[in-house]
Amino acid sequence: METDKFGVFKNTSTPVNTGKSQKNEKIYKNILLFLQNKTRDYENRIALGIKDSRGWREFTYKETGLLSRKIACCLINQTGVTRGERLAILSESRPEFGAGVFASILAGTITVPLDIKLTKYELKSILDDCTPTVIIVSSQFLDTAKELSKVVESLKYIICLDDVEDDDVICVNKMPEVYETKWRQRSSKSTALIIYTSGTTGDPKGVEISFNNMLTQLNDLSDLYRKFFGNKKITSLLSILPMNHLFELTVGFSMILSWGLSIYYTKSLKPKDILSIMQEKNINFMIVVPAFLKLLKTGIETEIKSSPKHTQFLFKLMYASTKFIPSYTIRKLMFYKIHKKFGGKFYGCISGGAPLDVSVGEFFERIGIRIFQGYGLTETSPVVSVNYDKCKDIASVGRPLNSVQAKIAPETGELLLKGASVMKGYYKKPQLTDSVFTADGWLHSGDIACIDKDGHIHITGRIKNMIVLSGGKKVFPEEVESVLEKSDKFSEVCVFGTSKKTGSKEGTEEIVAVVVPSDNLQSMFSDKELQTIARQEVKNLSSRLAPYKRPVNIIVRKEPLPKTTTRKIKRKEVKELVQTLD
Repeated sequence: METDKFGVFKNTSTPVNTGKSQKNEKIYKNILLFLQNKTRDYENRIALGIKDSRGWREFTYKETGLLSRKIACCLINQTGVTRGERLAILSESRPEFGAGVFASILAGTITVPLDIKLTKYELKSILDDCTPTVIIVSSQFLDTAKELSKVVESLKYIICLDDVEDDDVICVNKMPEVYETKWRQRSSKSTALIIYTSGTTGDPKGVEISFNNMLTQLNDLSDLYRKFFGNKKITSLLSILPMNHLFELTVGFSMILSWGLSIYYTKSLKPKDILSIMQEKNINFMIVVPAFLKLLKTGIETEIKSSPKHTQFLFKLMYASTKFIPSYTIRKLMFYKIHKKFGGKFYGCISGGAPLDVSVGEFFERIGIRIFQGYGLTETSPVVSVNYDKCKDIASVGRPLNSVQAKIAPETGELLLKGASVMKGYYKKPQLTDSVFTADGWLHSGDIACIDKDGHIHITGRIKNMIVLSGGKKVFPEEVESVLEKSDKFSEVCVFGTSKKTGSKEGTEEIVAVVVPSDNLQSMFSDKELQTIARQEVKNLSSRLAPYKRPVNIIVRKEPLPKTTTRKIKRKEVKELVQTLD
């Protein structure tokens, strides 16, 4: 890893220049050509699949391409959408969702994936901002779409992915069997996606992702297959993240299809249902958020604790010994029974969307499951880096991708980013766009970070979450959370700062920790006992921190904390919730 005279880190490793890499480089310059070539190269492989009450519905690459073309022909010929109009998608993750995205590209529209967990009020706010002409929905959200069409003036057409008896709706299965028309090519600078992030209730903030952003990501990620898997034969991925999230849409969908793998979706996030699919479809890989890995680790540990004493002793002995066994093959053999529950073919996963607890990552690495921690922002399309080459340093999020430059602002310690994958800007918000860039074009990430001598990035906190204490010291809640999350007595932890009410300097805060006891703990003790146990646990763990970093106010809640679709705790909402209880 090298730096220029301005201290900018850039990945200078030379990718393997095979004929295939050259071919991909050519393909990735044109999104329509990319879709066409991938459909042709892998036409008879399973691309997408989902299990419903009738069994498995699977689409080959060729069938996915045909379905995409069919929907695109309908968009062009029946709805009359024009190049550059917006098309919204409101659906759970499923094969037809992906076909809708491809159809939107072919028809020349801008895709706006919507979060299914938003209220009708929040959805209306977004749709009023981006003014789509068409909305594609599953039957589960058809009534919501019909209500929205009455209050969102721009909405003219509703396309349903399922068969429904409704004359006001276009059903995919009833579309004309037309697969060819003049596809609408757009320039690489054109907007492909608008991804809405926070602020949906009052002032929606849509991130504009261009085709060049998308293709840059695909080019950068195309070389990762070899770095992740080496000579391992990887064929399938289980998708558990919502497709409205750019991390899933870019990495868990576009990247995986560019590798010619099969993607399977699940309608249930219950561990037993996920494990059932992993066994049935010999799942090799997953794209996950840290909360899922923590849940999985807790489940494994709970099962071990309920096993006979000699089994527990054997697990502890093997787990300790793996520290001296670098071979993942041997580690997998040692923990064969655990791997059998995952189907026996599971290799590992990419973790992103939130910081990964080091102890969780180490647990899976030690039992023979590879964990590649990644980092990114919606504004960077979204991947900035992935830790594929320094697995012993699990806290690292890796080196920047080939097209990404990274540096640390000396005054603030903030990570600044630049490259072809950085967004066009915020939709219809030029002033907001200008505010997140430096005068010389670097994107403010909002994250505090450091970069080691090898160019690996370490994220240490968020600027906006920083707590300023009365003595002037600064504390990042992520640092405190990482200590408290080590306890198996807590299922959720959230730390933030609140203003002192008396005798403090204006603008200073004190540290608050909100903890949710584990289900096991809640089932064993009364509310009063829970309060005592949880508070004592926080105090015990906090002794590992400098005195000024220890929570002053400890709040114990039995109810789950509010979260995003990728299972990140909404710190702002937790803070507001606590303040209303004061």
